Amino acid sequence: MFTREFWKRAAERAAKTAGQAFILAVGADQMNVLTGDWPTLLGFAAGGAVLSIATSVATANIGPADDPSAVE
Repeated sequence: MFTREFWKRAAERAAKTAGQAFILAVGADQMNVLTGDWPTLLGFAAGGAVLSIATSVATANIGPADDPSAVE
């Protein structure tokens, strides 16, 4: 968990989750991205990223070394 590789992989996962959360928020409300409530949409994305990082840290010692995954 204290390596650059771990945090690089965790950041990649967080970015993917942020994108997924953003798309979920847009789709769930069935709104147009151009007229959407941007603070709310970005809040969903940031919340997803934070939860992803928390999950990566929680599973740091379960999977392979330097990898936030819980499985090999």
